[in-house]
Amino acid sequence: MTLTRAPGPLAGIGGQLTNYRIDGPRHRLLMHPFPRRVRAELGGQTVLDTRAGVLLHETGLLPQLYLPEADLRAELTERTDHHTHCPFKGDASYYTVRAGGRSAENAVWYYPDPVPEAGWLHGYVALYWRSMDRWLDEEEEAIGHLPDPFHRVDVRATGRRVRVLAGDTVLADSTRALLLSETGLPNRYYLPVVDLAEDLLVTSATRTVCPYKGRAGYWSLRLDGRELPDVAWGYQQPFGEAGRIAGYRCFAHDELRTEVDGEPL
Repeated sequence: MTLTRAPGPLAGIGGQLTNYRIDGPRHRLLMHPFPRRVRAELGGQTVLDTRAGVLLHETGLLPQLYLPEADLRAELTERTDHHTHCPFKGDASYYTVRAGGRSAENAVWYYPDPVPEAGWLHGYVALYWRSMDRWLDEEEEAIGHLPDPFHRVDVRATGRRVRVLAGDTVLADSTRALLLSETGLPNRYYLPVVDLAEDLLVTSATRTVCPYKGRAGYWSLRLDGRELPDVAWGYQQPFGEAGRIAGYRCFAHDELRTEVDGEPL
């Protein structure tokens, strides 16, 4: 499970069924080494290259990569007057990055004098993910953010009958679905295209990225003279364990109804 987001043990909320208690602040920080080489590029130039990165897990937030300041190319950075305050880490200062004719304003932050409880942040810097053009996890492009090592994606074949309906119109009816379980998210049923009412679906321009599954395309529904946007999505080249859902589609929309073995999902 993700450590600092519910129901993780460091999420800072009660209600878990455990035989232990964690005494400490409600807002929690945990830092540990990230085990692979990471690089980031801007304007075609490498801005950082680290084999000593760490992930900071913080209650309610996605894990954040920090790296030794020496692994950031100092000649591409410029100190700014921007500052922010975090009650759990301290006062942050910022750098702007300029490389390859491009500029990323206040893209880098660091804590020159972190609060004592987070003193181990001294000497590390972090970058806003979207401020860079490209990130590499070893030799593979990383999208969205670096993967959390405590986040899982599991895919299983299921014989349950899955139906997706818009009113009385059946959009999908399958006993050959793949059930995808992902940390912190509800189970999703991915359905083979041959079991869908393909004539009612039109390709959407919407695209999203997931660091655990890949790049997703979307489909909208045209029915009775109107269009419901982005009712289904799918991955053509999904990552890792999610590779089994390649070419399958998943449905979710407020105006659709999904039934599993006759029961509402």
